[in-house]
Amino acid sequence: MTVTELPTDIIPHSSFRAEVEEKSGQKISACFQCEKCTNGCPVTFAMDIAPHRLIRSVHLGLKEEVLKSDTIWVCASCEACTTRCPNGIDIAHIMDTLRQMSQRQGFPASRKNVPLLHRAFLTSVKRRGRVNETGLAVSYTLKSAGLGGLLKQGMNQGLGMLRRGKLRLLPDRVRAGDQISDIFKNTEKKG
Repeated sequence: MTVTELPTDIIPHSSFRAEVEEKSGQKISACFQCEKCTNGCPVTFAMDIAPHRLIRSVHLGLKEEVLKSDTIWVCASCEACTTRCPNGIDIAHIMDTLRQMSQRQGFPASRKNVPLLHRAFLTSVKRRGRVNETGLAVSYTLKSAGLGGLLKQGMNQGLGMLRRGKLRLLPDRVRAGDQISDIFKNTEKKG
């Protein structure tokens, strides 16, 4: 991990903050930089910009630094930050919003395989209403390592996990498939 150097001379642009606030529904300007989000985050060690500094960067309008950062992709969405925020800001939701904005606006992720895993995860949930680990592993490995990588990893790890019952071959479905479909449709409408 390399820590991102943020610019020292900053002229705040409120348009990026307003865009993130509108898309996430969170009031970023309510953050008073108490750092409770950063202190409670279990993956801060792998982030290039600590969560409280990322929120401040959004506030200042540092769009490129934020949307290119590792932090938005490293976030585990465990919601420890959200739980600890004294102002009730859903920081995990802001991170998800920033990931979506980064992908839609064409910002390359510094770690190319993280967005692939993100997309494979969402595709699995969209199709079946929950994650199917076998399908997720196959889809992700095909996209990240190709057919050769799938055959190698499938032979090494996948078959062993299937034999031990750690992976299920057939996916489960949820009963509320229509509701899951509606959630994705509504989310896609919002942009």
